Amino acid sequence: MELEGSERIRYFAPTAICCYLAVLCAALITTSLFLVTMQDAVAVTAAGVLGLMLSGGLALVFWWAQRRDLRYLRVVTASDARSNFEAVRSAAHSAGWSILREDPGRQLDAHTAGSSLNRGERIAVRFRECEVLVASICDPNVGFSLTGRRHCEAHRELVRRAVLASRVR
Repeated sequence: MELEGSERIRYFAPTAICCYLAVLCAALITTSLFLVTMQDAVAVTAAGVLGLMLSGGLALVFWWAQRRDLRYLRVVTASDARSNFEAVRSAAHSAGWSILREDPGRQLDAHTAGSSLNRGERIAVRFRECEVLVASICDPNVGFSLTGRRHCEAHRELVRRAVLASRVR
């Protein structure tokens, strides 16, 4: 799934914030070189190293998870693109998704309704002959949400089940 401009910046903001904190910790380590007492220098260096490891590690976890969510899940079916599209569109309507863009047999983009704590998720489905590609991410305005990620997994599974069930009929 591709994000453009400001959406991409907002989506990766949690990763960027963690990277910023890691840079601050690296600056703290560098600053500790100029402290007069050895005890203070060791304490500040230890705090800086711990902060660098934690914020850098968290940035890597966020980046890996967010990049993984942007990748399409590939589902191979025995049906053609048009049949798969109809099956996914039917499942989307049943699930209450708001369809943002649809091009029969080629693509379907949808958004789920949010709540006060969750702004919803985006779902992108692409159809190619006898395969379906599906990706789902948290709304870029939210960035990273464990609840949203669980919902995204459920959306990918819903599309997978819909197209695989359509081939059984």
